[in-house]
Amino acid sequence: MSGDLRAAPVLTRLHRTRLMQVWRSAGWPCRDGIEIDLLAAQLLEQRLALDGRETLALTEAGIALLARSRQQGQRALSAHDRLAQRFAAQLSGAGRIVWRELSLRALVEEGAAPAGQPPLLSGEPLDAAAVAARNVWRMARPDLFSVRNTTVEAYLQPMVHEIKASRADLLSDLRHAAKRQAYQWLCSECYYVFPAGVAEAEEIPEQFGVWVLHGELDAGRFELLRPARHSRCSLPFAVWLALAKATPWSSDEDASPQAALGDERP
Repeated sequence: MSGDLRAAPVLTRLHRTRLMQVWRSAGWPCRDGIEIDLLAAQLLEQRLALDGRETLALTEAGIALLARSRQQGQRALSAHDRLAQRFAAQLSGAGRIVWRELSLRALVEEGAAPAGQPPLLSGEPLDAAAVAARNVWRMARPDLFSVRNTTVEAYLQPMVHEIKASRADLLSDLRHAAKRQAYQWLCSECYYVFPAGVAEAEEIPEQFGVWVLHGELDAGRFELLRPARHSRCSLPFAVWLALAKATPWSSDEDASPQAALGDERP
């Protein structure tokens, strides 16, 4: 038989994900192809407990590979992503559950309200005829969506934080009224977050709160320049379903979604 059977397997994002899962767990084996590759590459090792149970553990090479991948991913992050991660960490530290870049359906008012009928509010019971005449559904993708970590629905305080790393990005967002309406429909408080000097608080519509970052992206200090106006918001069922399907942000999440080990996919 020709060929080198000891050639190292090609490692992809799936392999790195499995390494991280083993690192975070008790190391129970799955006995699949991914595990075989990692054992062959000597990134995992089998261990036998005194009671006969077999577990897996990362080798020094496996830990070093995870560390390199994480550092490479951090360097690849854009200024926008770094700022988003910093503020997500602040929200999480304040006791909130955070999601990044969720795709959510929101109701946007396009026509004027008929005489005697007020504009629609977030979470307000909707009249079908009024919705058809005045409003359309559109997809919104807030940078950060968060709720308080509570079991009482009235205390959820859903928030949207839009991250803007540059003035051009901020001004582009401010030109789209429907986009801002979608954010407001999804939450009780909506904020813009950007580095100090990008804009003045007075340039932002008064319904929106403003946070600024003083100093470097990775070590600066956040300051609340203006709180958002509160509005009543009961999360629609579609939003609850989207939250149930999504994974909340974690400080342990990968530094970059593109960080992969030998993954040739774009």
